[in-house]
Amino acid sequence: MNRIGRMARAVAIGLIASPGALIGVGAQPHVEATHTEAPRVEVLVIDGMINPATAEFFSHGLAQAQSRNASLLVLELDTPGGLDTSMRAIIKEILSSTIPVATWVGPAGARAASAGTYILYASHIAAMSPASNLGAATPIAIGPQAPEPAEPPPSAGRPGGGVAGPVDTLHEKMVNDAAAYLRSLAQLRGRNADFAEKAVRQAHSMSAQEALHAGVIDLIARDVDDLLAQVDGRQITVGSSKVKLALAGAQIQTFHPDWRTGVLAVLSNPTVALVLMMLGVYGLFIEVIHPGAAVPGVAGAICLLLGLYALHLLPVNWAGVGLILLGTALMIAEVFLPTFGVVGVGGIVALVVGGMMLIDSEGGQVAIPFPFLVGLAAVSAAVIFGFGTFALRARRRPVVSGREGLVGAAGVVTWVDDEGAWARVQGASWRVRSREPLAAGTAVRVDKVDGLTLEVSGAGQARS
Repeated sequence: MNRIGRMARAVAIGLIASPGALIGVGAQPHVEATHTEAPRVEVLVIDGMINPATAEFFSHGLAQAQSRNASLLVLELDTPGGLDTSMRAIIKEILSSTIPVATWVGPAGARAASAGTYILYASHIAAMSPASNLGAATPIAIGPQAPEPAEPPPSAGRPGGGVAGPVDTLHEKMVNDAAAYLRSLAQLRGRNADFAEKAVRQAHSMSAQEALHAGVIDLIARDVDDLLAQVDGRQITVGSSKVKLALAGAQIQTFHPDWRTGVLAVLSNPTVALVLMMLGVYGLFIEVIHPGAAVPGVAGAICLLLGLYALHLLPVNWAGVGLILLGTALMIAEVFLPTFGVVGVGGIVALVVGGMMLIDSEGGQVAIPFPFLVGLAAVSAAVIFGFGTFALRARRRPVVSGREGLVGAAGVVTWVDDEGAWARVQGASWRVRSREPLAAGTAVRVDKVDGLTLEVSGAGQARS
């Protein structure tokens, strides 16, 4: 009976619990169905030059936004321009993005000049803040410009927005390529292609209001909240599909470049890269001519590696790097060769020309100023010649300590017996030998050191 009672009790409990379990299982999907997550908007802030560091920052931020299923990525942009290669890397990321990207030139007073104009045109949504501007997208050749001819060629006034004036084939190539690129972005997004042409060929610029009226941008927004309010409900073409933005109550998260991006941005400056490389050469040179100093060698090696890493970030012409290293080697050789300055002057010329050729880019606003290159060459010559001259003078001085310092030293014979003679030289007693007879009190001069015995010769009369 007890067993039967326990079984009946278990069955009763199961029957009572089953409806509740079934109710619980059936209720869970209903709760999930009624729960809707707020849309997510991520904001990336780029304030400064467009360089490899900012391109990496944007690529990482866009990838994170896509992985978190953000409804919109907003690029808050304020830039004077930058490297063509970094700009194109950002644009490729925007064109292949699976989520809409809105570029907002802000806050008020910001600009999207040069490379920023291209990024604005490429974005799914182009917006600007009041009192901001865009344009001036003409590529700038890095390095010395070609000399201007006396008369402009007849083709200078050609149609298509070209500016009458001297023609440099390389510059024309860069301008035509940039104009076609920006025009293609304008056609892709349905924006004003005429201004795109003028911004490249004639360096035209526009204010925010002018850009809105001309169909260059989509809207003017005071801040990110105003931007989201204006684009909420809009239908955006992303790739081959249409996306309707639903941004009401969106969660906004803003990301600024971290310290690593800041360091990379500093290293991405070609002037800084060149200075680091030269500091590395200085340090290693000082360590070679003054072995054992340690600090110049360690600091030089670190600076050289940082400089090479910085050059790795930039579109570098390695022929320029080779000329810089050759110029430095020639200036060092001038210290040791009797060439009366010929090799040194050649090294300075090679250093300046190498610096002018260092950046290999068809356009952009990143360059090494020519006066800086001349100053760097002068400082390099002064450092190398100065330290090299001091080192040579130190090497040519007679040794005044140690075994080598004993040669030529004067002494006095203090003891003579059947086993040999002893003399006091530089305050120490040494066994000496000589081809001349020695007597106590005789002044001698050391000619050679043979182990612990000094070979001496008479240096005067015996003392009384």
